[in-house]
Amino acid sequence: MKTRITEQLEITYPIIQGGLANLAYAELAAVVSNAGGLGQITATSLATPEALRAEIHKTKAATKQPFGVNIAIGQHKSSDEFVDVVLEEEVSAISLTGGNPEPILRRLANTRVKKLVLVSTVRQAQKAESLGADAVIAVGQEGGGHIGRADTGTIVLIPSVVDSVSIPVIGSGGIADGRGFLAALALGAEGIEMGTRFIATKECIAHRAYKEALMNGQETDTVVIKRTLGAPGRVLPSPWVTQILEEEQKGATMEELWPFITGERNRLAIIDGKMDDGFAWAGQCMGLIHGVPTVAELIQEMMKTAQSVMNHIQKSEL
Repeated sequence: MKTRITEQLEITYPIIQGGLANLAYAELAAVVSNAGGLGQITATSLATPEALRAEIHKTKAATKQPFGVNIAIGQHKSSDEFVDVVLEEEVSAISLTGGNPEPILRRLANTRVKKLVLVSTVRQAQKAESLGADAVIAVGQEGGGHIGRADTGTIVLIPSVVDSVSIPVIGSGGIADGRGFLAALALGAEGIEMGTRFIATKECIAHRAYKEALMNGQETDTVVIKRTLGAPGRVLPSPWVTQILEEEQKGATMEELWPFITGERNRLAIIDGKMDDGFAWAGQCMGLIHGVPTVAELIQEMMKTAQSVMNHIQKSEL
């Protein structure tokens, strides 16, 4: 299929793998790209620019298809050196999440790198467009991980953003199958980004306990942490998450809350499988996850389902 996103990114299907802190390395990025989507490496989880360069080299060795790098602004004291690596290695795309993307977007102006910016409001989307973004990723509050402060659902956010900008819009939040993919296109998006659904795949390095929690949970099981910090994020419930919420209710400062929300506590749950002793990002779409396919199987099943639903719609009468 063809949309402006497939043409911009030179991919077969307009499906983008989310940044997925501590999970999105070369292994996952390459298989997503080989399956026709756009895989991404997350710079957030890498200690140094040279570590990012090494992951890029691994990805290039495993796929000849385009892939991207996700940078969570503010996770590193400075993203400049990571952006240097993206440019030096001629990576196809960069996605920017959190913080102010303006300095990076201005730096990437007049380069071949496609610039994708995650937004949760119309105003953010318009600002990203004015700064030279090639596309925006509109993430609704159903999504996993950091979801923005507005609490706007995907089904309202996507068309609102589509109507407000001229650049392509990528829908995100609550999408896990071909029905959600087709719905996003119907709302005006020209592609989708998925995070939670790609965790529950065979190639993802997430611990088996994390994948099973996603399969066994319901859409009502997630909770939102860090609201008091102005950086809400959706996670699976756990005793550790309960402690986080209790600290927030007490009015804990960022310094006081920090030991509870470190990357180490995230890795303890999602990599080591100690789900009770840390936190794991998860979107409400976990209620739609019932298996752990390969990435290729997942994408092909999504396309098959989308076509089936489209055929059904075309046979219906208004």
